[in-house]
Amino acid sequence: MAKTYVEVLSGASSFLEAAGKEGYAIEYLFLARKHWDKTQWLLHMREEISPEDETVIEKDLASLMENIPPQYLLGYEYFFEHRFKVTEDTLIPRPETEELVALCLSLNDTEPKKVVDIGTGTGAIAISLKLKRPNWQVTAVDISAEALKVAEKNAADLKAEICFKQSDVLSAIIEKQDIIISNPPYISQSEWDLMDESVRTYEPKTALFAENDGLAIYQKIAAESQALLQPNGMIFLEIGFQQGRKVQEIFSTVFPEKKVTVHQDMSGNDRMVVIS
Repeated sequence: MAKTYVEVLSGASSFLEAAGKEGYAIEYLFLARKHWDKTQWLLHMREEISPEDETVIEKDLASLMENIPPQYLLGYEYFFEHRFKVTEDTLIPRPETEELVALCLSLNDTEPKKVVDIGTGTGAIAISLKLKRPNWQVTAVDISAEALKVAEKNAADLKAEICFKQSDVLSAIIEKQDIIISNPPYISQSEWDLMDESVRTYEPKTALFAENDGLAIYQKIAAESQALLQPNGMIFLEIGFQQGRKVQEIFSTVFPEKKVTVHQDMSGNDRMVVIS
């Protein structure tokens, strides 16, 4: 008896869940490949599935069982309503980082500013800021030449004029900045076992892990930004949910004249630090 789309996808989803993986990933992947929104899915879900589509689902299921993230299989992820190319040379942009961008925009008006994004990866932060604030002069830096190639492609596709530089934190930056923003590596080696297998296996380690219990890059940003932040400048940082107090201490010590505040994400976890 012929199977329907919903029967095949439900079976694949159950198979993933039985293996301890996220069952929704197979439906997410398939709808993205078909360019179907939820309405189109409702219209087609009880139709007989084509052999070609069933083969696509089988291949994607095998890849998901190997812990390959769906975004790497598709080659893109959406961030701030824009589509960004992703490869295994870049972290996959996440909703928490959208909150960092939104916070930065909410605390800054449209006046011209010089902005640097440290560890740009796909360019998601830098490009999103530039598209919302066209008169900002945005520079994006990354230690990875391969990540910068991806970011440059995203900037070109989205028509965002960004200056890209290969740099270890702020080493390539000369001019003083009004805003320094970063989602740096902040995971400690001790947290390795807590991470999802797909992240451990496929996402770039240099963009994930930092020494000193995950604090090394914050310490480096604090030290280097002393000479590069305008007197009235601001720093926006994404942090691990257990790092709020420690990151606050790092920047309060370096910038005793500034206010250092910890902000929560939509889940109520400490997720951002603002120095202003």
